[in-house]
Amino acid sequence: MIRWRKGEVVRVRREWPGAVELDVALAEGECRALAYPPLVGRPEPGDTVLLNTTALAMGLGTGGYAMVVAIPDRLPQDPSGPGHLVKARYTPLQATVLGADEQGSPHHEALRDADSVDGMPVVIADLHSALTPILCGLYASASGPRPRVAYVMTDGGALPAWFSMSCAELRARDWLCGVVTAGQAFGGDVEAVTLHTGLLAARHVLGADVAVVAQGPGNLGTGTRWGFSGVSAGEAVNAAAVLGGRPVAALRVSEGDKRERHQGVSHHSLTAYGRVALAPATVAVPELAGPIGDTVRAQAAALAVRHELVPVPVDGLIDALRASPVRLSTMGRGLDEDLAYFLTSAAAGRVAASLLAS
Repeated sequence: MIRWRKGEVVRVRREWPGAVELDVALAEGECRALAYPPLVGRPEPGDTVLLNTTALAMGLGTGGYAMVVAIPDRLPQDPSGPGHLVKARYTPLQATVLGADEQGSPHHEALRDADSVDGMPVVIADLHSALTPILCGLYASASGPRPRVAYVMTDGGALPAWFSMSCAELRARDWLCGVVTAGQAFGGDVEAVTLHTGLLAARHVLGADVAVVAQGPGNLGTGTRWGFSGVSAGEAVNAAAVLGGRPVAALRVSEGDKRERHQGVSHHSLTAYGRVALAPATVAVPELAGPIGDTVRAQAAALAVRHELVPVPVDGLIDALRASPVRLSTMGRGLDEDLAYFLTSAAAGRVAASLLAS
């Protein structure tokens, strides 16, 4: 299940908040590794490190790192301060964090009886790569004061929020007012037990006007109808609705994916929103030009049984996407390689902006 290796740190490649990328020398040659200093301490050149090389050996894309499990000769200091929530529970790297709503939290009183997000628009997407284009569409379309947007990261993909370079850059540029890590995910500005408390924290702790819900980097899929981590997008619609939010469903659309099941509207969206979501949502249907637009409209029509389908003009969104503060990429494809994907995500952001104005 795990491929273990011991190596020596050769150099630090780059770092961002919560993560350090390294070159590590192994018996079989150098490899690229990733360490999370809040968990294991900060590796330095010359340190011996214990690695989990499973993802690297499997050739995974998003997870294609050897992961630093420990710096055995230089252990980090014990954590200090409050925090009784355990995440990544009963794994060798279970971590204790301060939950927003636990008794030792300064936000406990605000969240103890919180039961509504007060009509806050909640944009829901299958993939982590949708986060930035959703923000591009939202900010390009919003009128009046710039809205505060929180990202609520679910635990279907990466568990540490530190893995996301996009989140780090979006926070640094004030494109996000904060990151809430829900469920087994951890490392956000705010920690939550469930998606429900994550949405409540986004509203009542971070003061968000809009929340974006998506799993962390690293989608898991099996090519079956139900076996994919993005099924949680349908559950997020239900959570947003039961808390008095206004769920906006971002479709997963592609004209660049070679897999038939993801061409046009992905079967992931049709299952998550068509079968799992029991509450109604506003589904953003972009007005794409050419055959891809006809395909998307025809496929999305199946969701009209429960949801409100809203045609969304995409004028101006390409310019907004090209002005993105972080690199746009989904499944290894950039903006020009899968324009429909990014325009569809940006269209959902445009819908959220319209809800703020209404």
